[in-house]
Parts: sequence; structure tokens; C-alpha cells
Amino acid sequence: MASRAPTLLLLLLLPSCPEGCPAACHCYSATVECGALRLHVVPQGIPPGTQTLFLQDNSITRLEPGTLAPLASLRHLYLHNNSLRTLESGAFRTQPRLLELALTGNQLRGLRGGAFAGLVQLRVLYLAGNQLARLLDFTFLHLPRLQELHLQENSIELLEDQALAGLSSLALLDLSRNQLGTISQEALQPLASLQVLRLTENPWRCDCALHWLGAWIKEGGQRLLSSRDKIMCAEPPRLAMQSLLDVSGSSLICIPPSVHVEPLEVTANLGEDLRVACQASGYPQPLVTWKKVSQPRENRPQAQAQLEGGEPSLGGHGAPDTGSGMLFLTNITLAHAGKYECEAANAGGIASVPFRLLVNATRPHQLAPLAPAARPAGHEQQHEAGSMAFRALGLATQTAIAAAIALLALTALLLAAMICRRRRRRKKARTPPGEGTLFVNDYSDGPCTFAQLEELRDERGHEMFVIDRSKPLFLEGPVESPEDRGTTEGLAPRFHLPPRVAYEIHY
Repeated sequence: MASRAPTLLLLLLLPSCPEGCPAACHCYSATVECGALRLHVVPQGIPPGTQTLFLQDNSITRLEPGTLAPLASLRHLYLHNNSLRTLESGAFRTQPRLLELALTGNQLRGLRGGAFAGLVQLRVLYLAGNQLARLLDFTFLHLPRLQELHLQENSIELLEDQALAGLSSLALLDLSRNQLGTISQEALQPLASLQVLRLTENPWRCDCALHWLGAWIKEGGQRLLSSRDKIMCAEPPRLAMQSLLDVSGSSLICIPPSVHVEPLEVTANLGEDLRVACQASGYPQPLVTWKKVSQPRENRPQAQAQLEGGEPSLGGHGAPDTGSGMLFLTNITLAHAGKYECEAANAGGIASVPFRLLVNATRPHQLAPLAPAARPAGHEQQHEAGSMAFRALGLATQTAIAAAIALLALTALLLAAMICRRRRRRKKARTPPGEGTLFVNDYSDGPCTFAQLEELRDERGHEMFVIDRSKPLFLEGPVESPEDRGTTEGLAPRFHLPPRVAYEIHY
């Protein structure tokens, strides 16, 4: 018993593991460590009083709704180096006391509105090393006390004007090592408490849109940047590798956009699909968007001016790097008819071109033939190609008709080719090649005399004999001399000769 007393005393002095600690995790005081355990989900059984939770270096892909609900006392949450791809709206709504949230090194491609709702006490937010490409308006609206926002090493190429709205307490903003080509003055206006701004290692496009940034830095913004933080121009080529502060304001130019849509008016049938291209040019490359222009009718409220079916959905938000936008309309109805507008905008200005869509209101089922009982005898309903009746047919029907016409035309061409080929064969059969040709020492063609040979010379002066079949071997008509009569005795009075053909005899 005496020997066991020190052992029992030592066990009593060791910190006891809180009740309900997840398997393989380490729990002590108000801290739970579950890092590097190859977890795919947040483990169950975390004590409700936990204030610090380490879940880094796992393979967690999603925060299931309600997973963190019991952890209302959480102050520090470390989820860096996981595989999170998205954050659901309200994922942290039950953590009003959270001060630090680490999401570095995940696979986040976008942040939904309301993803950080409920984090009214959050001070530090780490989002570095993700795959974020755009920060949309009001993304961080629910973080009034945030002081540090780390967004470096992403792929951010667009920062909307109200993306940082609500961050009035932000002191540090790190946007370095992204794909930002420009940033607007409106985007930084909500940051009244900003003290450190990092913008280095971005492909900045030094045009008129960055004129304000250069002037702001020279007037006093330099204090927010470290001595090593230089904003280097990546384009245009004439300003590449130059510091924005070294470029004169007159060199920061823009070319206003110009827009082209062809055609400006299209008539479509019900049920068809439509795609209209809008080409825009300018510098920087304009952003192209489509919108439908509402046209309220007279003596009618604007809310009721929309056609049945509501406003059609528009596609084709043009990418900034292409300058082209497409208007996609599928399964066209009467609600799609009306006036549209293609708008191109860049830092140099805005340009737009109107486009009008007319919809053929005649439906295919209205043109169906009459029933057999009601159809007049001997009467067939006719639809002329190009008429309203033909155009009202469905796209598949029109395509089938066109394919049938093309097939008939092809069949006619093949028949004509076969007829011509047979005629050529018949002509060749009448006069087979080589018929009547006489070669030296070849007497299979019958007798011949030198009376039928003519001595000629070819172009090179070589002598040659040419047989002339038009010269008869024997005289025709009455015989004048007995010698001739004896020679021609037994022959027909007339000898039908083949057409005159010259044959060359080489010797």
C-alpha cells in the first residue's frame, strides 16, 4: 500500500482530460488539438466550453451546418491547410465570441454573402493561399471589428467597389501576390482606420484608372506602404517594369470603348434558341454586359408592364480579357420580345448599342391541318417556304424539310452523272480504240496496197506512211477495161468505206 501512494498522488497531480474529448485528439484546459489526424469532418464530442480549437493539417472539405453550433464559447479556430472549397452562409453564426479565424491554405474559390455573418467580435481573418478570384460587394459586411485581413497569395483579379464595405476598423490589408490589374478609389474608401496596405507583386495595368493611386501615394499614402513595397507596372508594354510613382500622369491614358452588334434587329420563332454577339474594343479591354430595357405602357403601372413569364434570363457577362459578350436566350417566348442593350465599360467611359428582338407570335399548333371530316374533298393545306406558315414551324421540322430538299437535289445530281457516264460508254463502244489500225507486217486487217499509203513527213521531218482508208482498193462503177473487169469480178458494185481516218505506220 505504501508503494502505491506516490503513484496515486502523481496521477492526482496530472491535469485530467475533460470529459467527452474526441478520440485521438488532445484536450487540456479549454483547448482541443485535433491537428494532422487525416480528418475529413469536424470530429464529434468536442467539449462545449472549448475556447481554442486546432483542426489544421487535415482533409476537411466542408463545414456541415450545425457542426460548430455547440461551441458558442470559441475564441480561436484554426482550420488552415485543409481542403475547404466553400463556406456556407451562416457557417459561423453561433460563434459571436470568435476573435481569430485561420482559413489559410484551403481551396476556397469564392466567398458567399453572409459567410462571416455572426462574427461581430472577429479581429483577425486569414484567407491567404486559397483560390479566390473575385471579391464581390459586401463580402465582409458583418465584420465591424476586424483589424487584420490577409488575402495574399490568391488569384484575385477583381475587387468590386463595395467588397470591403463595413471594415471601418481594419488596420492591415494584405492584397499582395494576386492578379489585380487595377483597384478603384471607392474600394478603399470604407477603410477609415487603415494603417498598413500591401499591394506588391500584382500585374498592375498602369492606365487612367490608376491615376488616383499614384497621386494618393504621393500625397500621403506612402506611409501605408513599406519602403520595399513598390507598385510595378505590367502593362501597357511601354510602361512595363516601371514603378507607378515614376510614371507621369499624362502617360496614364485610356481609350473609351466602342460597341458593335450585328444585326440590330432579329425575328425569332417561339421555342427557338438565340445567341447574339456584342463586340467591344478599347483600352483597357471593356467589360461587356447585356440588359433588357423595360418599356412600361401608357396608363399602366410599370410593375405590370412586364410580359407574362417574367423577365428572361440573360447570359453573356463578357470577360474583361476578351471584350466580347454573348446574349443567350433559350426556348424563346413572348416574354423575350423587346428592346435590349449591350453596354461596354472601362475606365475611359461607357458605350452602348440597342438591340431589338421580335418574336413570331404564330404558334405551330395553330397551323395544324384540318381533321379528315372537316377538310374539303381534294383539298390539301399548302405551306410555302419562307411564308409565315413555314416559319412558324418548329426548328426541328424546318431542319428536316431542308435536309429532305438537299437529299433530293443530291439524288438528282447523282442520276445526271450516271446518265452522262452511260452515254460516254456507248460512244466508246461504237468505235473501240485501235480498230482498223495497221502496223508494219500486220495483215490481219485485210489486204492493202500502196495506193492507200501516202508519204508524209512529221513535224521533225521524219518520213512516215499514212494509210488512207478513203482510197478504194478497187475502182467503183462500170469497168472500162477487161483487165479491170477481171480484177473486180465477184465484188459488190459499191464498197462502203469507214470514215476517213489517218493511221501512222512506223518503219
